[in-house]
Order: sequence, then structure tokens, then C-alpha cells
Amino acid sequence: MMSKKPVIVFEGIEGSGKSLHCENVARYLKKKRINYIKLREPGGNKNSELIRKLILNKKSNFNKNTDLLLYLAARSESIQFLKKNYRKKIILIDRFIDSTIAYQHYGFGINLSIIKKINQFLLKNFKPDFTFLHTVSSKNMENRLKKRKNINRYDKFNKSFYNKVQNGFIKLSKNNKKYKIINSNIGIQINKTYILEKVDSLI
Repeated sequence: MMSKKPVIVFEGIEGSGKSLHCENVARYLKKKRINYIKLREPGGNKNSELIRKLILNKKSNFNKNTDLLLYLAARSESIQFLKKNYRKKIILIDRFIDSTIAYQHYGFGINLSIIKKINQFLLKNFKPDFTFLHTVSSKNMENRLKKRKNINRYDKFNKSFYNKVQNGFIKLSKNNKKYKIINSNIGIQINKTYILEKVDSLI
């Protein structure tokens, strides 16, 4: 039985619309005067946001292990806040543990058990209840990234990297009832309606 104060995560590669839909859900909850908190990863509090700036800075060129540890360090800084609100408020998270697995393991090839171990160490019994995975075609992703005013370091990888990451996400969602794949190549409005209906059923 799912708590009526679920943890809902929005996952997907760059340009997949996850942040947009996360924001839509937040607006919807606000309108209904339902208590929620929303944060993005990396980020969520002052220290995590500082680490985010470091990771995503266009001039940064950390190796893949440093990247992983910085992402996990940012999570370590925001997890107390999440735990404090766990089961007290609805929690919306723009990217979470599956992003770390999709990018750092499937994308960069870092050992999966290391990622899982550190996540477990940080999260203990905190876990998402439902994940919306937004998928997008390479062409649409490129078009959307072109329109961005601020391009960060993770917006500039090559096509095959994003394919690996997206396929990694899809693998994570296989046979998982707590996952719903949202095809971001179709109209935003259709997806928005579906997502809000699903959120209604979760809360």
C-alpha cells in the first residue's frame, strides 16, 4: 500500500521534458493546496546547489569517478531534508538515484555495485514510490537543446552517449510497476493530462 504522501521522481535525458512536467505537477498541487516539496538533483539546498554549479560548469572537466562522487556528495547534502519530509509531505524530485545509474553506470561504465552501495549508505529506507521516465528521440532532443539559453556540461555529450543513458533508463524501468514511460515525442498536453491523472491516483 502506497503512502498518500508519495515520493514521485521525474527521470529522463536532456530535453525529455521531465523538469517541465515536474513543474506542472508542483503547480497542480499548489492550486489544490496540497503540501509538497520539490527539488532537483543535483541540488535542493545551498550546499547541493554549490556542488551542482561545480559539476555542470562548462569549464569543469572532472574524470568520471569524480563526477560520480560529486553527484553523491550533493545527494548527501540534500538527503536530510528529504528524510525530514518523508511521509509528511508529497516529495517531487527532478532526477534521483536512477539518473546516477543511467549516466554514471550505463553512460560512463562505472561499476554498478559501487553506485548502489553508496546510495544505500546515504538513503537507508528512503525510496521513491513512483517514477515517470520521459523518453525522447535524438532529433527532438537536439532541437530542444538548441533552444536553450544556458547550455551546461551535461548538455554537450554526443548522440551515442545519450542513447546509452536512455537505454539504461529503459532497462531500469523494465518489469517495474512503479515506473511509467512517458513518450515525450508526442504532445505536451496529452502527457500533462496523463501525468496529473496518475498523480491524483497516487495521492
